[in-house]
Amino acid sequence: MKTQVTEVLGLSVYTDKAVFVGDVDDVVIDLDGKKIKALALGNLNLDIVDIKGYKGLQIPYRMIRSIGDIILIRHMSGVFKQTPK
Repeated sequence: MKTQVTEVLGLSVYTDKAVFVGDVDDVVIDLDGKKIKALALGNLNLDIVDIKGYKGLQIPYRMIRSIGDIILIRHMSGVFKQTPK
């Protein structure tokens, strides 16, 4: 999956179960490995993410399923709180 770093800034991030997680504020880069390490998210969905004392969340790049108009990540049951029905 090849994407310019600047193309992901501002994109909304959803799980593959259509749950909004947040928006991409920044990209964490591994300079030694010359690759993206994680996405730094802001504007978080506080219904599913508990970030006491923190301002954002980093999503490891390996969790990304696809990048297009939005970013899809794998939904991991133990990571996100249960979504209200």
